[in-house]
Amino acid sequence: MKTDDRLSAGKCFASVFAAFCCLGVSAAFTGLSARTAAAADAVEVKLGDPSLTGGVPGTGPITLPEIEQWLDDPANFVELKPILPLGLSQGAAQITGLDENPLTRAKIELGRQLYFDTRLSKNSTVSCASCHDPSMGYSAHTKTGIGIDGQAGGRNSPVAYNRILSGKQFWDGRVDSLEAQAVGPIANPIEMGFTHEGVVKRLASIPVYAKQFERVFGGVTIDAVGQAIAAFERVIVTAPSPYDYNEQWRPFQDLEPEDLEDDPELAQLYAEAKAGVEAHPMSESAKRGREIFFTEKGNCTACHVGANLADEKYHNIGVGMDKEKPDVGRFAVTKDEKDYGAFKTPTVRNVALTAPYMHDGSVATLEEVVEWYDKGGHPSKHLSEKIRPLKLTEQEQADLVEFMKACTGPTPTVETSRLPADS
Repeated sequence: MKTDDRLSAGKCFASVFAAFCCLGVSAAFTGLSARTAAAADAVEVKLGDPSLTGGVPGTGPITLPEIEQWLDDPANFVELKPILPLGLSQGAAQITGLDENPLTRAKIELGRQLYFDTRLSKNSTVSCASCHDPSMGYSAHTKTGIGIDGQAGGRNSPVAYNRILSGKQFWDGRVDSLEAQAVGPIANPIEMGFTHEGVVKRLASIPVYAKQFERVFGGVTIDAVGQAIAAFERVIVTAPSPYDYNEQWRPFQDLEPEDLEDDPELAQLYAEAKAGVEAHPMSESAKRGREIFFTEKGNCTACHVGANLADEKYHNIGVGMDKEKPDVGRFAVTKDEKDYGAFKTPTVRNVALTAPYMHDGSVATLEEVVEWYDKGGHPSKHLSEKIRPLKLTEQEQADLVEFMKACTGPTPTVETSRLPADS
């Protein structure tokens, strides 16, 4: 590449990068002017900031004096403008739900407590985290979710991170919002086995919860429970992975230091990208896997596209279609024949942490996932037209697995045990 071409490519990246940021922020906050006066003073916060999920300061169960002191800080009620980390940032225009449910630290903290509290289940044994555990990649390492009294659900536990970029929820998209998803399991007899009325009454009887709901929402309601949990889940995002640092570096990789001498802004972007890729390198195998993933050879981007590497759509890939009574998936919601056996595309981000795979947890490893797609799924009259045999070599399959592993980034540090005292 000639020097002028390299400079042009680098400057093009800088322009596109700036455009992405401006477009994303503008699109995500179009409704800002229509909100309350407090919203005009919203404060930007980078998602992944541990102060959002670190809990009320202190140790042991949260006491009423502690929560009252914390709630007296006006900063905890200021609306937040979330800024997505590198990689996810290109999906800023996809941010969902904030017009209806703006973020504040008080709301996020209340949601954190609810998320980890087993008192939301009838017999106080199951929490949201039981099936969406941070230590298990915000999923569960069981084929299906395990609920109250050890009952097994019918589907694998979806991940609870990067939900800020997702509208419809569950494998079949049967609810329109994260708020609706958050309260669904409470009343499911297999999951938490309670009732919405029962959980509202229980939370209202716990002083620390009652005080927070009063200050944040004006009182305890099931809608408020859903809004709080959703607020917490929306700040759980994946930090940049080796894949993201590699993508940031690619437009600069052919530039030479002398190409940057007359452009300080480009030189700074170059230095940041170089430092990132050196600190978080991709293996050569993962780089080869990237080429397979993003080309017709792997056909992965037929479904795994966008900032979250998921198209938010529903596809029948043949899993479970050989059963006598297969799970009909999205069809149960839409009654549209094209949705028979179709399930929502999961993200590839942090997929290495969330085994087993597929909607029924029937595939144990990423190697087996690649083998499934390589053979073209299971024949079915409802099989998506996007599924076809890939005919990859063993090395190519291994490279594809390495690429998916390179899409792994940290999630925020979260306080999991500091919850409201009983009285």
